[in-house]
Amino acid sequence: MTSPSRAPSLGADIVPPPPATSGQYVVLDTLRAVGALGVLTTHTSFQSGAYVTHGTWGTMLARLDVGVAIFFVLSGFLLSRPFLDRGLRGERRPSTGQYLWKRFLRIAPVYVLAVLVALTFIHENADLGAGQWLTTLAMLNTFVDPTLPYGLTHMWSLAVEVTFYVALPALMLLAIGRRRLRPARVTAVLVVLSAVSVWWHLDGAGRVAHHTEASPLQWLPTYLIWFAIGIGLALVSLLHADAERGTRPGGRIVAMIVGVGRQPGVCWTIALGLFLVAATPLAGPSVLAPLTSAQSLTKNLLYAGIGGLLVASGAFSVEGGRYQRVFGHVSLRRLGWISYSVFSLHMSVIQLVMWATGWPLFGGHALELWALTLVASLVVADLTYRLIERPALRLKTLPLGRRQGTQASADTTGTSRR
Repeated sequence: MTSPSRAPSLGADIVPPPPATSGQYVVLDTLRAVGALGVLTTHTSFQSGAYVTHGTWGTMLARLDVGVAIFFVLSGFLLSRPFLDRGLRGERRPSTGQYLWKRFLRIAPVYVLAVLVALTFIHENADLGAGQWLTTLAMLNTFVDPTLPYGLTHMWSLAVEVTFYVALPALMLLAIGRRRLRPARVTAVLVVLSAVSVWWHLDGAGRVAHHTEASPLQWLPTYLIWFAIGIGLALVSLLHADAERGTRPGGRIVAMIVGVGRQPGVCWTIALGLFLVAATPLAGPSVLAPLTSAQSLTKNLLYAGIGGLLVASGAFSVEGGRYQRVFGHVSLRRLGWISYSVFSLHMSVIQLVMWATGWPLFGGHALELWALTLVASLVVADLTYRLIERPALRLKTLPLGRRQGTQASADTTGTSRR
């Protein structure tokens, strides 16, 4: 495994990421920014009505919600890798308590801020009672309510992420067992997870929907394929590292995946092709209308391919190559460091911009709304990163006693480990 490298000196005006961010994965920070920008763009496009007024371009703007797939594949890759790494080396698994504490510190402070802002200042939320406040703060809306509060409608995806965080230690125990990792067993578990996701789209979600007012297609089973791809890429990266060290053979499939990932032009070209297919009726309508089971699954699989290809381009980028030099530039990585705050707060920023300008919902001004929201979100996110995210992460070693070793801490620390 490549040893962590120190982050470059960024100057007094920039708050750097935690020092254990691995130099091997600098591109992934920028890919996180790409995902956040896609989500912000698709939401401003919806609010302005651009989905239905710009023809094919409007549909493509709607499909920029593919940024969520990038987030989920990244999480699968980065969070499973320490578990898989220790399993390959026959070492004790990372501390579940420490892992969950770090996840809590990474997610909760900014989420609570986003909830307080949205429920306090967006007038459509004025009538929410104490029970709805508690449900929202506990991130339970997607499990009990048909809709989320204004300014927080995008948080369904964060609820999926958190569900995955909680499930990951058990998934890793199932995939690795209590002995040394066997790649075939991990692969079998990933195949089962993918099969469950396919069944959920075609049958399971529909069955559950008869018994709840919530939307089961916004629950973790819908997106298990995306996380499974990330876990699979993590396994490939470790097997390839072992092959390069000569400690075990990598195999043709590992070499093929790494080879594709080391050709970022190929990855992005194929991803663009899949994106264009996703903009056709095969993946359903661009407006908020129910999708058929086939459309839902098709869209999910296309997004899985896009997310997997882009993350592979970062996970296996050639060290010192042009792609890594460009996408690993500190100015782009910085956008990735603040991307979680951009994601969490941009919907409230959209509401603020529309209130300040007087622009009505679906009233046009798509480019202006996008530009104002982007600039304001970046400013707010930068402040939130400095004042909330980084101070919270300094608490990561406080509560649970001894740490699981220096390397374990390095493996689960850093802005890429969202």
